[in-house]
Amino acid sequence: MIEPMSAIATATAAYNTVKRMVSMGQDIESTLGQMGKWYSAVSDLNEAERQTKNPPIFKKLIASQSVEAEAMQVYAAKKKAQAQEKELRTLLLYAYGEHGYSELVELRRDIRNKREKTIYAQARARKKLFWDAVMTLAIITMGAGIYKIYAGIFSAAQVIT
Repeated sequence: MIEPMSAIATATAAYNTVKRMVSMGQDIESTLGQMGKWYSAVSDLNEAERQTKNPPIFKKLIASQSVEAEAMQVYAAKKKAQAQEKELRTLLLYAYGEHGYSELVELRRDIRNKREKTIYAQARARKKLFWDAVMTLAIITMGAGIYKIYAGIFSAAQVIT
């Protein structure tokens, strides 16, 4: 599970670094590297949002915090990231012009596509496998319990006759 608070902390650190770099007149390549970190953290935040919208049944039952509390954390983090993005856009347009911002948009698209295809797809597959195993174990345990009850009733019926 991706923690929304750690994702927004990473995004904020990268955001502050980008602001510092732009104000010091750093070149666009090094600034875009930091922007890549920021967008990666925002991408993690978006994945955390997807996970809160569709939690597994067992998570709903045994989660340490309520689904509503987790959704509020993600919502607050997303709003902070949106405000950061708006300020970064203005800052980058001012410092590097429309061309520099276009480069950034392309970088963001590439990062999002790569992360979606690799990291998040693998994480969802692992999570699905885990919950499938938990459900299988629960079904086997219930089946064994029903068998024991049936065997006990059958044994008791034979003793009586």
